[in-house]
Amino acid sequence: MSELQRRQLLMALGAWGAGSLAGAADGKDEAAELRQALQALQADPANPLPGLAVLCVRRGEVVFEAQFGERVVAAEGRPGLPVTPDTLFRIASVTKLVVALGVMRLVEAGRLSLDEDVSERLGFRFRNPRFPDIPITLRLLLSHRAGLTDEGGIFFELPNSLEALLGPQGSIGAKAWASWAPGGHFQYTNLNYGVIASVMEQAAGQRFDRLIQQWVLGPLGAAGGFDAASLPPEQLAQLATLYRKQVEGQPWKTEGPWVPQTDDFSREPPKPLKGLADYKLGSNGTLFGPQGRLRISVRGMGAILQMLLAGGQHRGQAFLSPASIAALCTEQWRYDAKTANGNTWDGIYQAWGVGLQHYLDRSLDGRGDRLYPGLEAWGHCGFAWGLRSGLMFDAGRGNGIAYAISGTGADPDLHRARESSFPGFEEKLHRLLWGHLMKAQA
Repeated sequence: MSELQRRQLLMALGAWGAGSLAGAADGKDEAAELRQALQALQADPANPLPGLAVLCVRRGEVVFEAQFGERVVAAEGRPGLPVTPDTLFRIASVTKLVVALGVMRLVEAGRLSLDEDVSERLGFRFRNPRFPDIPITLRLLLSHRAGLTDEGGIFFELPNSLEALLGPQGSIGAKAWASWAPGGHFQYTNLNYGVIASVMEQAAGQRFDRLIQQWVLGPLGAAGGFDAASLPPEQLAQLATLYRKQVEGQPWKTEGPWVPQTDDFSREPPKPLKGLADYKLGSNGTLFGPQGRLRISVRGMGAILQMLLAGGQHRGQAFLSPASIAALCTEQWRYDAKTANGNTWDGIYQAWGVGLQHYLDRSLDGRGDRLYPGLEAWGHCGFAWGLRSGLMFDAGRGNGIAYAISGTGADPDLHRARESSFPGFEEKLHRLLWGHLMKAQA
């Protein structure tokens, strides 16, 4: 057994001994069985994963947490560093769920409304030029029904501004807006969140990255942030590098080395964002990556999960009202094959609320949003730079899962799932985690 494996085993046994005791009382150690299955999934030679962290909540309480593999893979004589409960992952689109929580906190504080014309906050007329009389609202942006697309880009460096890009004379307006009217058609769009971040800055009078710290991460006790250069040294040391076993534009090599994709600071520290000293609040929220650049631990995601399952309560304090949680989980769009009222992205998106996906348990010809047979849930998934992540919850049973996979070892298109649009290894992860929760409540 290597030193890394020994540390992981001690960490796993120490973290959730109580779960093992509960299983032993029933004559079997289900937590140990799950841990063993997850270890095999992470180390599968056909589709290896560099690092994996998971967390399960049953009836509102964390009942399982485990970490496997390395947050920084050993290379060029440098030892590997293990995934720990404090490891931060660049969590991709699960970021959008966190941003939606920030929006709802500002709504409750009376600083925003889901249905106001965002033009009032942006300081310029923000419209699809083909439909100039239809206001664009936060509700439309959060549910991906505003009619924006990512064709013109999702990240714009300073001194670019949203007004110069998307205003009445905007340079990318023709590319950024769809041909359909805002309101009815679903188009998953990352650019929406650059607009949302700008609106939030104007409402709070605070830069977006700091706003999320004050209004969301801090109150929930979750470490992390949007700018790696601003992370405290102890958090930066826990940051996971994201990997693929592929050099861009070349074939995948599952037997080959891990290739860093992002957050590789093994040779030099992260560089601060340029131009922030002259940044004007609300002018360009894309700068901070509100669509997917949050670094957070799976344990921090667990705090969010527990809060959502508790109707907005966090450690006895109201983080959000039950009405706000209900608003997030009120369906705004559902795919209708007859009218083709949206782009499902190969079946993975079937229904959407206000910033959260509604998983309907749809599966047709091996494609769909199925997490576990017979289960409906709310939440968000993420995939970028090799990472796969998810935060999903079943409010009726009080159950939920959070996970982060820090890289992909084989071409996902060649390892498709059997009953969903997730990669095969991610579908298997869902079955293991949800199966563990559902078995105990059967």
